[in-house]
Amino acid sequence: MRALVATAALFASAALADDIPPLPAGISNNAVASANVDGTPVLYSFAGIGGDFTHQAIHARTYRYRTGEPAWQRIDDIPGRIGRLAATAVTVAGTIYLFGGYEVSADGSERSLPDVHALNPATGSYTRRADMPVPVDDTVALVYADRYIYLVSGWHDVGNVNLTQRYDTETDTWQQATPWPGPAVFGHVGAISDTTLVVCDGVTINNATLPRRFVMSAACYRGDIDADNPRRINWQQLPPHPGGACYRATAQADGARLLFAGGADNPYNYTGIGYNDIPAKPCQHRYSYSVTDNRWLRERDDTDATMDHRALLRWHGEWVVVGGMRTPNKAEKAVRRLPPW
Repeated sequence: MRALVATAALFASAALADDIPPLPAGISNNAVASANVDGTPVLYSFAGIGGDFTHQAIHARTYRYRTGEPAWQRIDDIPGRIGRLAATAVTVAGTIYLFGGYEVSADGSERSLPDVHALNPATGSYTRRADMPVPVDDTVALVYADRYIYLVSGWHDVGNVNLTQRYDTETDTWQQATPWPGPAVFGHVGAISDTTLVVCDGVTINNATLPRRFVMSAACYRGDIDADNPRRINWQQLPPHPGGACYRATAQADGARLLFAGGADNPYNYTGIGYNDIPAKPCQHRYSYSVTDNRWLRERDDTDATMDHRALLRWHGEWVVVGGMRTPNKAEKAVRRLPPW
């Protein structure tokens, strides 16, 4: 147990994130995605935690917000109704794919879920897809060629894995791609532009002493996908990004620039209290990576930063985060617009 041991599609409307009503309840560590349904942008929030931040507050609820509606609507729960944290959602060819997450039992034990579900935004119906070969949570999901989804590293039941698992949305099949080259991590962050992906940070495990320690990683890697063989990724280590490592940050591509924001300064399981018993605080620094120039850029700080997110979303020309937390054990209801980059 860890406790013991979007897409970047642009929408033309001038509506602001301030126009989005708050979630029905505070939710943190929720998977989020956006889609376009009959020309209308729609936001989704899947699962997560709120309330008193016990295992009983972990849920499988799905909420949807359509542009112009007065409130979020609850739609069908994730099939199986297993409450989960650290799930991952991405949109491919108009369909939202939801991967894994982990469930927490009353005794504190955890299990990484193998589930893969496809949500049809037009009908609101879920379809079960092929399970992950190695179930992971707190992973990074990156979409290539509007067809393939790469799950990079992540946590599996009792430890991290260094796998890069590639899912083909057209054939509903899995293959292994070039493994993650650094120490395996969970709670890391990444984004992709064309054939180039960049993945940073996360938490490694130090097993040299008992009890084992969870250590923040500042390592960053660039991976270039071989277009002729998309299972092959040429990984290269990058210099650390500006500002220092953060846990469960958010990222998204803006053309050839990859944007990174948020996260926490101290790794934790799900309460916001660190494994070292120190409360985590949101990271205010933001940074970007230029794929063309192969370099990092420091961006304007976000003095109202939040943490415990799963994705950064593009919404009516702005960047937003849905829910999350500012302080431990308190989930946010707001959909927050980030300051301009």
